[in-house]
Amino acid sequence: MDQVNLQAWVGREEVIEGCVSARAVGDWLVTVSDGEADIPPEGAVAPQLAHWIAFNPQAPMAELAEDGHPRLGDFLPPVGLPRRMWAGGSLHFKQPLHVGERLTRRSRLHAIEEKTGRTSRMVFVTVDHEISGDNGVAITERQDIVYLPFPETFTPPKPVPAPERPDGETRFAISTPRLFRYSAVTFNAHRIHYDLPYAQGVEKLPGLVVHGPMQATALLHYAERFTGQTPSAFRFRSIHPMFHDDDLRLLALYETPNTLSLSTAAARGGHVGMQATASWEART
Repeated sequence: MDQVNLQAWVGREEVIEGCVSARAVGDWLVTVSDGEADIPPEGAVAPQLAHWIAFNPQAPMAELAEDGHPRLGDFLPPVGLPRRMWAGGSLHFKQPLHVGERLTRRSRLHAIEEKTGRTSRMVFVTVDHEISGDNGVAITERQDIVYLPFPETFTPPKPVPAPERPDGETRFAISTPRLFRYSAVTFNAHRIHYDLPYAQGVEKLPGLVVHGPMQATALLHYAERFTGQTPSAFRFRSIHPMFHDDDLRLLALYETPNTLSLSTAAARGGHVGMQATASWEART
C-alpha cells in the first residue's frame, strides 16, 4: 500500500473487554519470576503489566499469517511487510488494577511512519491504549511496533555495551521452556519464540528470540524489588535481539533519586538488549 492509503488508518479505534483472572496471573508470574512467585488472590492488587495478559488475541487459526501473528488489515494496517517486532513503549500508572476485575482497553492508532534503514524499508506504527477498571482509567500506554521485510541474512544492530558499574544487578535465566510458557500465557503464536527451524530458515535469526515484553516485565519487576517502590511511569526500547542460548543480566542505575535507568544485557555476549527507565513521583 502507498503512504496515502496507510495514513488513512491513522485514528482508527478499537475497544476490547478483558480480565486478569487469578489463574492467569499465577501462570504469568511463575513464568516471568525466578524463584518463588507471590501469587495474588482474587480481588488483590494485580502486579504491574499484568494487563498485558488481559486482552490476549483470539484470532481463528485460519486468520494467522505465516509468522503466527493475526493477519493485518483489521485494526492494524496492512503495511505489506511480513516481519513484526514490538520496538518499545511507555506507560503511566494512574491507579492499580485488581485480580478478577473487569477491564476495558480503548486503543487508537496514533501514527504511521515509513523509513528507510541501513538495509531495508521499515514502517513504524504507534498505538495508544487506555486501560480502565471499575474505578476508571488506570493505565495509559503507547506501543511502538515496527514492520520489516524478511532479510536474506542476519545483520545485527551495532552492539551497545552494558553499564560497567550498575547500582544493582541480578540474573534472569533464559531457556526454551520459559520462552514457550511466555508465548502460551500471552497467547502469542509468533514463531520466532518457539519454532527454531522457522526462526533460522525464514527470518534468518541465529536462535529463538527472547520476547521484548518479557524483558520489559522482568526489568519493571526488578526495579520494584530493588527500590521497594511501585513505579508511576515506565518506558522501554528494544535495541538488540536476545536469544535463547544466553541468560540475561538485569541492570539498574540511578539517574536521580526518583529515576532508575534499567537494561537487559547478554550474560556472555555483554551487549544490551533492552533499555528502560522507571520513575516515581517525588515524595513531599
